[in-house]
Amino acid sequence: MTASGHPSNQLLRMLDAADLDLLRPHLATVEMVRESVLGEAGTPLRYVYFPHGGTVSITVGLSEGQMIEVAMLGRDSVVGGGAALADGFALADAIVLFPGTASMLEIAAFRAVAAASISFRSLMIRHEQVLLAHAQQSLLCNTLHPVEARLARWLLRARDLSDSDILPLTQEALAEMMGVRRNAISLVAHALQRGGIIHYTRGQIEIVDLPALQATSCDCYAAVKTHHAAILGIRQ
Repeated sequence: MTASGHPSNQLLRMLDAADLDLLRPHLATVEMVRESVLGEAGTPLRYVYFPHGGTVSITVGLSEGQMIEVAMLGRDSVVGGGAALADGFALADAIVLFPGTASMLEIAAFRAVAAASISFRSLMIRHEQVLLAHAQQSLLCNTLHPVEARLARWLLRARDLSDSDILPLTQEALAEMMGVRRNAISLVAHALQRGGIIHYTRGQIEIVDLPALQATSCDCYAAVKTHHAAILGIRQ
């Protein structure tokens, strides 16, 4: 929540007073602990989360035992909403990347509010369209763009959600989420550091030159932000 008492989660802020009144009695504030699992692919979900801070990585497993991130969610999103509106089973893993707080409610309560309010249900469906746009853009980016541009895009998205130029990340974690070898991340990170764009130590990456990082990123970063705003009806 913000200091004024208004939700810092974008979707909760978009609800009208009547919908928020329906939802509020069911919400509990929880701490999202780093590396905790909020949902596991193929298993039933118990809760839906509206993050106020921190980030959640949505990943899918590959046949070789690897995983790759398809979306990064935070205060502009809901975690588990799509599954709650469908059969209640998670389609992907949801893992806390950066810790933060969230408003949590049980799936049954989420469904009851969705059944009672067309406007709430419509917003949650539009958010699922946003997630689809994120996943499609990630697939396109991973297929067509070099690691340097992809890494820049990822860091920009993480910065947007964390409100910080300092990100607690290891190169191993980045490589795993981006589906590339660690040495590829290491080479690109060295190049970005030599260019004065980032500074990294073990377990931490600091964005030093934001305009240069934006110039290094591919168009996918701006495209995802545009899709997000257009689908949810947010003025940029």
